Amino acid sequence: MDIELLYFDGCPNWEEARDRLAEALAATGNAGTPIRLRRIETPEAAERTAFPGSPTIRIDGTDPFAPTDGVGLSCRVYRTVTGLGGAPSVADLILALRQAEDR
Repeated sequence: MDIELLYFDGCPNWEEARDRLAEALAATGNAGTPIRLRRIETPEAAERTAFPGSPTIRIDGTDPFAPTDGVGLSCRVYRTVTGLGGAPSVADLILALRQAEDR
């Protein structure tokens, strides 16, 4: 499984997303799977990579939380069971990882 976490330095949520993703990987028996960090530094890079905001998680090249509106160097918002948040919940990440394993 290829896990990529895209972010930009101005985002306060990417580290929390990384930690939650690591927790979800461990919960699904994938603790050894590396999380590849990819910093997006410019608006042009955001356009080239179709970066919908930080943090963005891609599993095998797919964003399990898409679709989103627009691209750019902005903070992304996720819907969780407790309301809007700056990162997906661990439960939502576990579900996304299990769905990716089933593909």
